[in-house]
Amino acid sequence: MLTLLLVVGGKLFFVQGLDIGGLAAAALDYRMRETSLPAERGSILDANGTVLANSVIRYNVVVDQTVNTKTDTFKRLAKVDGKDKFVDISRDQGLRELAAALGMDLDAVRAAVTGKQRYYIVAKDLKPDIEDKVSNLQIPGIVTEGVSKRVYPNGSVAGGIIGFLQDGTTGQAGIEQTQDGLLRGKDGKRLFEIGADGLRIPVGVDELTPPENGKDVKLTLNSDIQYFAQQAIQSQTDKFGAEWGVIIVSDAKTGNIIAMADTNAPDPNDPGKVAAKDRGVRAVTAAYEPGSVQKMMTAAALIEEGKSSPLDTFTIPPSYTVDNQTFTDAFTHGTEERTLAGILGWSMNTGTVMAGQRLTKDQRHDWLKKFGIGEAPDIGLPAEASGILTPADQWDSRQQYTVLFGQGVSQSTLQTVRAYQSIANNGVMLQPRLIDSFVSADGKEEKVAPQPSRQVVSQDTAQQVKDILESAVTEGQIKEAGIDGYRVGAKTGTSESPCDDGKPGYCGLTASMVGMAPMDDPRFIVEVVLQRPKGDIHGVSNGPVFRSVMSQALRTYNVQPSTGEPARLPQYAK
Repeated sequence: MLTLLLVVGGKLFFVQGLDIGGLAAAALDYRMRETSLPAERGSILDANGTVLANSVIRYNVVVDQTVNTKTDTFKRLAKVDGKDKFVDISRDQGLRELAAALGMDLDAVRAAVTGKQRYYIVAKDLKPDIEDKVSNLQIPGIVTEGVSKRVYPNGSVAGGIIGFLQDGTTGQAGIEQTQDGLLRGKDGKRLFEIGADGLRIPVGVDELTPPENGKDVKLTLNSDIQYFAQQAIQSQTDKFGAEWGVIIVSDAKTGNIIAMADTNAPDPNDPGKVAAKDRGVRAVTAAYEPGSVQKMMTAAALIEEGKSSPLDTFTIPPSYTVDNQTFTDAFTHGTEERTLAGILGWSMNTGTVMAGQRLTKDQRHDWLKKFGIGEAPDIGLPAEASGILTPADQWDSRQQYTVLFGQGVSQSTLQTVRAYQSIANNGVMLQPRLIDSFVSADGKEEKVAPQPSRQVVSQDTAQQVKDILESAVTEGQIKEAGIDGYRVGAKTGTSESPCDDGKPGYCGLTASMVGMAPMDDPRFIVEVVLQRPKGDIHGVSNGPVFRSVMSQALRTYNVQPSTGEPARLPQYAK
């Protein structure tokens, strides 16, 4: 007996005298529970602060069935005669109150909380007021966990640009994907102490690490013009049975993208309703042969290199052969005396090749590169296309000429818009901007610095090219681009479209129109593209859509009507 007492006494001395902290810490650790406090994901806003995507906190009710099932009664802290006291509550009463708070059938609640599972979700997606009611019931084994739910108030407006979330947490496309790290923030946590009955100990440890909410991303888009452009291009695509269509509206003074509309735009609230191919942004992902819109770059290169001027004349036969390669035009004509302005105004391949011969192969390649062909715009969206600009020494005998009128080279719609922006902006190319700023949770705004600009051509060359583009509307064949009260310059393009299914050759055509207004001081660039419209290509007109969208942009931003006289360069030699 004495030996046994010595052993027990020694153990007690060790436990109570030497290792008090260790056992206490172990006991405390056993009683601690951790709950994640999700950070609020940052919002995505348009240029005017309109919410395109934001997050709301919702709650799940979770049960530890092993605790709840074995608890016949529990104590609840309540006010009794104005004082805080613990009162006894039966499990049955607690479940009835829980069912009422959740709006669920009592039998369903009883089944959900009864069993041997340590983690079981009783109810999902509860609003904060319901969560508060559930927490106040203080039922053993029942806790709530916050979850963030993403909502997109404007549906499909800019849906491809905004993107969506995978499993409600990770950016899967668009800005949600590329800016995921900034948007998601950093989750917090709450540590609290529970008793053996599963209840939180009111006077126990309660440690809070607040979440760090994500930053808002403010875009350059105007959601009103974006909506208008989406409706316009969807109508145009449906009218001509095209596979897809794109419209871009860009601010020539800043490079800001005002609208970037796609057909069949996904609704980020339910992106699965559209095919996977429609969930991206074709304005930056789809590279295609641009066709005659490229002739603007050829003209600019000729003028800047001193090889031609807008009124230089060329004798153009019905077809033109060089290096055993024959080129014709989309319309029948005899031998004509045309100006360089007239070659572009009537979109003549023959004249473009004839004039473009004055540039060496390397000059043709280098000027396309200077205009940004082969260089992805990098505006913060996934899978931006660089296009294809083959080195000049790899061009065959035909490609060395077709690149002059936009074939044998591929680019995205935004790359074309960027090139035209440089002409509209007196020869200075501004890199396109989609993300304007980041706004922290405390309201501090961090502007995204624009990328460096570059002088592509001189101001004088840019003005001569603008006169050519305006004359294509006033004197050439693009009169349908004209807008009452505003001077407009524009160029159309048509090219063959390679088959998508791996078959050799071409399957259909790509039709486009790109222009700027007002020409006395260009403010906006608008391009409209249709992929593989059905029927006779000569019956496909993008002019009405161009006019409609450009007019909407001019009105929205209160751009004053033109005052000067429009350019009217002769199309034929005198």
